[in-house]
Amino acid sequence: MADCAAAERVLCSPETEVSAHYLISPHGEVIPLVEETDRAWHAGAGRWGGVTDVNSRSIGIELSNTGYAPFSAQLMNAFEELLGQIMHRWSIPPERVIAHSDCAPGRKIDPGFRFDWHRLARSGLSIWPQAGMASAKDVAQAVDAALTVFGYDPAVPFETRLAAFRLRFRPRMSGPVDAVDLALAGDLAKRFPVDRQAPSA
Repeated sequence: MADCAAAERVLCSPETEVSAHYLISPHGEVIPLVEETDRAWHAGAGRWGGVTDVNSRSIGIELSNTGYAPFSAQLMNAFEELLGQIMHRWSIPPERVIAHSDCAPGRKIDPGFRFDWHRLARSGLSIWPQAGMASAKDVAQAVDAALTVFGYDPAVPFETRLAAFRLRFRPRMSGPVDAVDLALAGDLAKRFPVDRQAPSA
């Protein structure tokens, strides 16, 4: 949306059939929209691992940003504070903090390539893969398998899932799948397999 006020109007309009629990303005104002105990409609048709109804198992936070502009310091500070509180209230581990682009690859791109996931990981509010050496006879097949183990929907075409994975963990990366993709995806699959993760919240 063009600005936070426009986003709030859309998120509060029954006609749009989209909502979120919170909206955060570029100035760091946290706007509560839906009670955390109630279902919001922020993820749409999304899936993460075995969770096929992400809306019923998650708390949605929308950030007022066009998707192409830098995120303001005030917004990020407010987001980190709110996220930490939600994770504490609901006992959400950092590996269960995901993007809309993770649960709905190809259909959603937010929060986008400018969002600082590494910053969240350093604060214990998300995760970040460890780079290392990796090789496989068929790199694409190995990355495909690792993305599924980590949580990406196997029904989504591989190139779309790869793009969503890169959007979060290798922003601005394009081109054929490579050994770095394999190392990062493999590390995530090894340390955070979705079947061993806590239920989504």
